[in-house]
Amino acid sequence: MCGIAGFFRPDGRDAGFDRKKVLDEMLKVIDYRGPDDQGEFSDDNIAFGMRRLSIIDLSTGHQPLFNEDASLVLVCNGEIYNFQEKRDELEKSGHKFRTKSDVEVILHLYEQYGESLFEHIEGMFGFALWDSKKQKLILGRDRMGIKPLFWYEKDGIIAFGSEIKSILRIPGIDRTINPESLSDYFSYNYIPAPGTIYKHVRKLLPGCYLSADKKGIKTSCYWNIDPNQTDGGKSEEEWSRIVWETFLQSVKSHLISDVPLGVFLSGGIDSAAIVAAMKKLGVQARTFSIGFREKSYNEMDYARQAAAEYDCIHHDELVLPDAVSLMQNLHRHFDEPFADSSALPVYLVSKLASSKVKVVLSGEGGDEIFAGYFTYQADLLAETYNKIPCFLRKNIIPSLINILPVSTDKVSVDYLARRFVRGAEEDNPAVRHYLWKVIFDASQKSSLFSRDFAAEAFDRKSESIFTDYYKPAGRKNILNNILYVDSKVYLPDDLLVKADRMSMANSIEARVPFLDRKMVELAFSIPDSLKLKGRKKKYILKKALKGIVSDEILTRKKAGFSIPAARWFKEDLKEFAEEILSPESVRKTGILNPDHVKKVWSDHQNSREENSRQLWGLMMFMLWYNDQGISR
Repeated sequence: MCGIAGFFRPDGRDAGFDRKKVLDEMLKVIDYRGPDDQGEFSDDNIAFGMRRLSIIDLSTGHQPLFNEDASLVLVCNGEIYNFQEKRDELEKSGHKFRTKSDVEVILHLYEQYGESLFEHIEGMFGFALWDSKKQKLILGRDRMGIKPLFWYEKDGIIAFGSEIKSILRIPGIDRTINPESLSDYFSYNYIPAPGTIYKHVRKLLPGCYLSADKKGIKTSCYWNIDPNQTDGGKSEEEWSRIVWETFLQSVKSHLISDVPLGVFLSGGIDSAAIVAAMKKLGVQARTFSIGFREKSYNEMDYARQAAAEYDCIHHDELVLPDAVSLMQNLHRHFDEPFADSSALPVYLVSKLASSKVKVVLSGEGGDEIFAGYFTYQADLLAETYNKIPCFLRKNIIPSLINILPVSTDKVSVDYLARRFVRGAEEDNPAVRHYLWKVIFDASQKSSLFSRDFAAEAFDRKSESIFTDYYKPAGRKNILNNILYVDSKVYLPDDLLVKADRMSMANSIEARVPFLDRKMVELAFSIPDSLKLKGRKKKYILKKALKGIVSDEILTRKKAGFSIPAARWFKEDLKEFAEEILSPESVRKTGILNPDHVKKVWSDHQNSREENSRQLWGLMMFMLWYNDQGISR
């Protein structure tokens, strides 16, 4: 695991700045991603390098890596899990390896297969490969977007990096804000790919690669899944067996490491499945969990039970975080507005783990491929709800819900009911799914934005990101298509961003066995009815784990990994947030309407609305904005 960065002038012209100095600065700002080593390469019109966190081949795995005649050069952030198998194949074909590094196979696969190399590698990665003979740069990203990769192109220069902050170290980089991306941010609390907050910086999409030479830039996608190609010919028992066997093999492949390895353990199904698989494989897991003093946000007791059940070496900590200090520092790891508040506990558990291990396995992806969220249940419930007489749906039911007292509990009845009614009337399931997730909808954004900025951003229909991915075969496979939407947007642009930045901020590598290619392809081949059966979420996964994971864990209500943000805005964060969201501060941006921001704040303080997600998004935007020298 590491971080990469570099720049390329396809026209061969001088960069106009000290290339060595700039590249050093690009790597220095991400040194926490790889505190063990630094390597650089420079040729006539390209310079790139990496910071290394040593996981495999500690002694000879220094990067950049070269092929036999040094005509190919590689830096890679990530792990290739099938490298030994591919190395054996390549050596039989005559390829000579210089190291024992897992990522060296990328070079030789390129020699063997050219740009079709992606068909042959399994893993998580963001890499840059320089072909000096063809004077071509190739940037590649893994199938699910586990590892990040950003790129920039303007005025003849192409720049890239694992984080945006590296790109911004290049003199003359255009930092103009992208109004569409900012509009999307206030809809989602993150910015969906390929956009970023900057007009000229893009995210390389998962499952895609970029090639660049003097002829131009081309992006191509090498992998996708079809949510409409389900297999209805297997019994529940067959599916259960296949799911467990595939998951077991995925965990096995993710255990490869030359350094200590652990697991983030919440006491929920996904992390319990990981430690159960490790026990089955004869590996004792070292596990880590944290809790807060609020009972509904503390799963430490459940994690301890799971750790004891699977003979884990367990470490946990009840945290009393300095929320203000963390907020002031953690936002800088995202380089653009990012407002998933659970980044804070992910950072804290990563910090706890970093004192013992350099690699952790985590359960991200289980909910998105096996249907673990309330919103998936709500989509089916909406079909029944819309059969209720219109007068009741549009008048009586919303009125009854609106008189419920506003709670700060994350799973309260009023919170779920308000979210449900918010989108249930929508006929298009993709738009309905968007409305259940949206932070500020189109109407709210018309009041949130200043008049000048609204003229730039108001035409943006943020729900189109969901509808573009949502393509069911008639009324079939609706759930699978909604899962597909989340696997293309929410998973890579929120959950995996959070996992990558917060683990790397503590110099540890996070691996996600639920997102192994074979696991994902298997999950999307399973019929909708076996993932969400009646009111039972993750039905087939739970059936696969029956007798392996305890019934108490399998039947326990989903809690999630979050913070008591609603209360914090009234207590721990109140003074800090009130200052940063003051009318004077907000007005200076020229982007937000201070009157509407004030209303969002006062409605939350007076318990008229539970606005913690909106306030978190506003606060993270203001923190980012105040750090920037930007223009529009």
